[in-house]
Amino acid sequence: MLFVVVVTVVYAIFVRLVFFKFKLLRLTPAWGVVTGFVFLHLVLVPLVGSRFIAPISEELMVVRPTVQLIPRLPEPTLVEQVVVKQNVPVKKGDPLFVFDKRLYQYQVNQAQASLAAAVQNVAILEADVEVAAQSVNRAKAALAFDKVQETRFVGLAAKRAAPQEEAQEWTAKVVEGDAAVSAAVAEWNRAKIAFNSQIDGVNTSVAEAQAQLDQAQYYLDQTVITAPGDGMIINLQVEEGMVTGIIRAGAIASFILDDPYILATYRQENLKFVEAGQPVVVALNKYPGKTFSGKVDDIWWASGKGQFLPSGDLPIFPDGPSPEVRFPVRISLDDASVHLPIGAEGAVLIATTEDSPYTWVSQIALRAYTWGRWLYPLPF
Repeated sequence: MLFVVVVTVVYAIFVRLVFFKFKLLRLTPAWGVVTGFVFLHLVLVPLVGSRFIAPISEELMVVRPTVQLIPRLPEPTLVEQVVVKQNVPVKKGDPLFVFDKRLYQYQVNQAQASLAAAVQNVAILEADVEVAAQSVNRAKAALAFDKVQETRFVGLAAKRAAPQEEAQEWTAKVVEGDAAVSAAVAEWNRAKIAFNSQIDGVNTSVAEAQAQLDQAQYYLDQTVITAPGDGMIINLQVEEGMVTGIIRAGAIASFILDDPYILATYRQENLKFVEAGQPVVVALNKYPGKTFSGKVDDIWWASGKGQFLPSGDLPIFPDGPSPEVRFPVRISLDDASVHLPIGAEGAVLIATTEDSPYTWVSQIALRAYTWGRWLYPLPF
């Protein structure tokens, strides 16, 4: 737009000098048509060429990923200490908020005691297996003795050398011994099942106790929220003494990561010759009169306008023109030390061909834009 204004003013001055000031030519209908034709070419040819060879976008913004800091605590818990300071950069892993950890420390202590008891119980189960095995041996030995006695007294009774009642008594003891062996074997098997109950080679009771300890330790660790990366918190509203946890839903702060990138939106036709890796010139409103070199990282060929969410309702297409869809282009600067605050704005030029006259025209327009930020917008 600025280019059109400049060309119009310069051409108007030229026409005035030629036809009115110095009267080098007489303004006839024919010269009027020629003058208008030349003016249209002076405006349209560079304007159309620069739109495709070196497109400019004034829809530029700085984007930084943000992380919603949500306490992962199962109980209402007091904020004991706010370590982070507002708008002060921190490093990944630095503590930000400290919560009252006493309840969760007690749970860890209880889980540790349960784990120790489970480990001790495994030793007891192993001893139970050994005791049950000995009981089986004793029962089998007693049964063997009873069978020998039964055989002896049955023979003596047949020869009338011993009472028949005594032979019958030993027969009853053999039956009783068989039942005792079966009971001992069953008890031995039960003890072995209890001892051999394992998950991945670990006794199930020990595994359960270890899982409870891990969960308790996890919640204890969550009493300190650390920085998920390098960055800062801008809008810090958390105060010591506040309650967080299960009775409070949502995030308590937004952490801004120190990983900025630039997005510029373009009309679809402007991206006809744009590719990743092409050089760009960026003008940020934060730095009037300055430009920064960079490159195109990627083009996001997607728009929410073409997305339909699952629904039982049929889509409605409004009558009349709708806003034109633009596609964003991700851009990175060559100088990583440039401060890029989240939400900063500006303009950008993509040079699809660096040595083209159309690129020069766009460069002039971009520099006019950034120098104009000293005055525009006017403070009144």
